[in-house]
Amino acid sequence: MATFTNSATLRYGGVTVTSNTVTGTLPDSLVLTKTPVAEDYSANDTVTYVLSLVNPGDTALTDLILTDDLGGYDFGTETLYPLTYEPDTLRLFVDGLLQAAPAVAPGPPMVISGVSVPAGGEALLVYETRVTEYAPLGETGEITNTVTVTGLPAPVTASATVTPEAAAELTIRKALEQAAEKQTGNITYTFTIENAGNTPAAAAENVILEDTFQPVLTDLTVTCSGTAWTQGTEYVYDETSGLFTTQPGAITVPAAAYTQDPDTGVWTVTPGMTVITVTGTI
Repeated sequence: MATFTNSATLRYGGVTVTSNTVTGTLPDSLVLTKTPVAEDYSANDTVTYVLSLVNPGDTALTDLILTDDLGGYDFGTETLYPLTYEPDTLRLFVDGLLQAAPAVAPGPPMVISGVSVPAGGEALLVYETRVTEYAPLGETGEITNTVTVTGLPAPVTASATVTPEAAAELTIRKALEQAAEKQTGNITYTFTIENAGNTPAAAAENVILEDTFQPVLTDLTVTCSGTAWTQGTEYVYDETSGLFTTQPGAITVPAAAYTQDPDTGVWTVTPGMTVITVTGTI
């Protein structure tokens, strides 16, 4: 509810007297809330929102228009949108019953028109958005999304904020280097581990690399991003089976770096990287 205050003045014989202040309330014509189903997001993820429109009055509210700014923010002379509406995902429930979906102009901004809320009733709108290349992914990033309802005596707004998921996101590539096509000789395997996430893969994550070398290698030399590793400390190796396993916590991978292009506003990801090199003799 909105509140208002009021006081009066009394003037007589050059004297001014002020009354006490009274406070009153105006009942809301619409109570609007906006809630994300999940409070975090990642690159190219979907974010689902639930809009609740409660009509506390005794008269139906009809032909309402809802405008969702999809998190738009100023960037130079442009507006960038970190979210985009996922087509055909809008669902409308009135007092718990599924209704025909209202008209949607995807925008951005996204506009939903023709929404009605019965007297003393509630309308729920559920829809999905997709994270775009304009969404910040670093630990300090966020998307604040605001919806505005018009078609009332005064516009009503509600906002929701989601933040990037704080997690490591690892991938691994394996490469083979062989000096010559021989049945015997040195062979090198290179394992490149990349982290596209915004937090490092620390020792507590217990990242473990496991591989069974066939043919079996002997006389192993192992490095991690150029630092020599020791058998039994950072890794174990069985020269009978060829099973190579790193010790829990030996591998750490730094977080990714995120850069926003100053011209286009597009965010790019430079993954953190750790390289494990294993050289042995066939």
